[in-house]
Amino acid sequence: MSEKPILPGPGPIEPVNLKDALEERYLAYALSTIMHRALPDVRDGLKPVHRRILFAMRELGLNPEAGYRKCAKIVGETMGNFHPHGNQAIYDALARLAQSFAVRYPLVDGQGNFGNIDGDNPAADRYTEARLTTVAAELLDGIDEDTVEFRPNYDGREQEPSVLPAAFPNLLANGSAGIAVGMATNIPPHNVHELCDALLHLIKHPNATIEKLVEFIPGPDFPTGGIIVEPREQILEAYKTGRGGFRQRAKWEKEDTGRGTYQIVVTEIPYQVQKAKLVEKLAELLTEKKVPLLGDVRDESAEEIRLVLEPKSRTVDPLLLMESLFRLTELEVRFGLNMNVLSAGQIPNVLSIKDVLKQWLEHRIEVLVRRSQFRLKKIEHRLEVLDGYLIAYLNIDEVIRIVRFEDEPKAKLIAKFNLTDVQAEAILNLRLRSLAKLEEIEIKAEHDKLSKERREIKALLKSDDLQWERITDEVKGTRDRYSKKTELGRRRSAFADAPEITIDLDQALIEKEPITVIFSEKGWIRALRGHVDDTSKLEFKQGDSLKRAVKASTTDKLLVFATNGKFFTLEGSQLPGGRGHGEPLRLMVDMEENHDFVDLFVYEPGRKLLVASNGGYGFIVPEDDVVASTRKGKQVLNVTEPDEAKLCVPVDGDHVACVSDGRKLIIFPLDEVNEMTRGKGVILQRSKDDGLADIRVFAKKDGLTWLDSAGRTFTLGWSDLKEWVGQRAQSGRVVPKGFPRSNKFGPAF
Repeated sequence: MSEKPILPGPGPIEPVNLKDALEERYLAYALSTIMHRALPDVRDGLKPVHRRILFAMRELGLNPEAGYRKCAKIVGETMGNFHPHGNQAIYDALARLAQSFAVRYPLVDGQGNFGNIDGDNPAADRYTEARLTTVAAELLDGIDEDTVEFRPNYDGREQEPSVLPAAFPNLLANGSAGIAVGMATNIPPHNVHELCDALLHLIKHPNATIEKLVEFIPGPDFPTGGIIVEPREQILEAYKTGRGGFRQRAKWEKEDTGRGTYQIVVTEIPYQVQKAKLVEKLAELLTEKKVPLLGDVRDESAEEIRLVLEPKSRTVDPLLLMESLFRLTELEVRFGLNMNVLSAGQIPNVLSIKDVLKQWLEHRIEVLVRRSQFRLKKIEHRLEVLDGYLIAYLNIDEVIRIVRFEDEPKAKLIAKFNLTDVQAEAILNLRLRSLAKLEEIEIKAEHDKLSKERREIKALLKSDDLQWERITDEVKGTRDRYSKKTELGRRRSAFADAPEITIDLDQALIEKEPITVIFSEKGWIRALRGHVDDTSKLEFKQGDSLKRAVKASTTDKLLVFATNGKFFTLEGSQLPGGRGHGEPLRLMVDMEENHDFVDLFVYEPGRKLLVASNGGYGFIVPEDDVVASTRKGKQVLNVTEPDEAKLCVPVDGDHVACVSDGRKLIIFPLDEVNEMTRGKGVILQRSKDDGLADIRVFAKKDGLTWLDSAGRTFTLGWSDLKEWVGQRAQSGRVVPKGFPRSNKFGPAF
């Protein structure tokens, strides 16, 4: 039997399953992070580090009316007594509580450099000073009156509050953000005046709906202002579920600079956006030419934000410019809402706005009851002492005799006058000058006053209605102190609907440049810079030649019609450059091998097209309905083999001319052709042995025009065309003398 190995170090050593040990330790870490670091308490809206900082400042006597103290002293006091973590982490938390651009209602009144909206860091804690603000004083009000539970600090030498009395609705007023293990919180700040209105309504109507509460609290109120453009129904849904978000935009205005020019001035930027980084991003986009509508950006900020944006030219629409910048920069952000908080300091859960308000009110009731009970004990103790004093005054000679001559005066006093230990001790501690007659009158007056207060407190503790009355008065007082009429309480964030932009922003962001699209017979495509008139010098691959040369711009869409009846859409800005022979169009779209491309032209919104197959069938289709959104294209003309789609011409006139491969021409009114979005169509020209060669829509008053092989234009007036006029589906008569041998009218587009 082998001996057990002797392990180093003091014993006993027990074997532990690694999986169990890791689970246990990780769970402990997760709970510690959730409850003691990352999530705020719903009652005071604070995380432990902020609560400890405020309590340490109060212990140092840094009340709003007191002088300032060095932040290094505050950080040291907090770290030494309550928060054993890095001093930089504590100072960062302290500094943020003093930043008016980060906290809606600052809890720390800072003196010195506490950072700025550009993202610059505060000065070191040895250079800055701080004290509490009146808001923080309200959070701490009554903390020494047994209103909240205290717990031992990290080393058991001190006591710290587990929560603050919080006479100020801090969670929603200042918001919170934190990342725990497996959960996070993100709550925007709100306007206290609006919160108080909602609280008063909730006190009066405990069953109030969230819809009604949101009438009082229309949305967040960010310290940096800005415009909230989130739809009302989305805001309501977010407040109902505790999850959602708010789109927030910078506030801007147009400034005329004379001679038809203007500039845009941004005066408020979204919450938590660093101005310096925003300007840097705008400059970067300018350098990379990703914002062709923007000409220049300048930061002219001093005390107030003033960001100047100059358009590329005076013709740029300011609304369109700003919409493009909202899309590309942090001039518009989305602030998420995740109302994940600790209920009763123990339970992490996601609450609706009604639940948050309700739990704060319940906390205030508990604070009121505990404070009243504490005061009642104090009053009863004082009344007990005063009763003893009154007995002493009524029997002053005997009391003096006992104190002077008895060996154990305390016991004798208790026995003689039936006093309590407290009363006897108080009488023995009386000073001689307190035996004046005037003092007796004052004691009686104090006794009557305290007796009255005791009756009122007992009535308060017995009546829920009286308690809610007191809370109502407190909330009204808070509303008056932070009214929208005050500088601190005024609403900063406004509400607006995002404008409906009908122009395609993606197109607007592309710099408009002229191009000539070269499309070859074998399906190769490229885009030359500028509008090229002479195409004779263009080079193609061996055996290939020019099919179409289309003048367009980089902001245009190009439509390609194929023999399978499909339309494909190309972006002018995405076409390969003019160097070389371009790229095969088949690589840009998904098309079967046995089909080919018929024509290519620039998309014109609102125009109509006449599409036809070589079998003579066709119909009119709105051009807007043929634009494809994917590589697969859009099926418009249905064809069955051996027929295939052959022709696509613009509808510009009131009559249709059809030419067959057998050189027969038929002309008929346009209104005989159906308008559809997809289908086979109707027979346009009937032909037994040959197919449809070409088609043209023309105006009766202008006559029918074609180009001969030499490029000369011929036009026949209506009087010369009468013998070819008939009805749709007829075969027609032989073409007029001089009609091209190719049986083509010439380019349609």
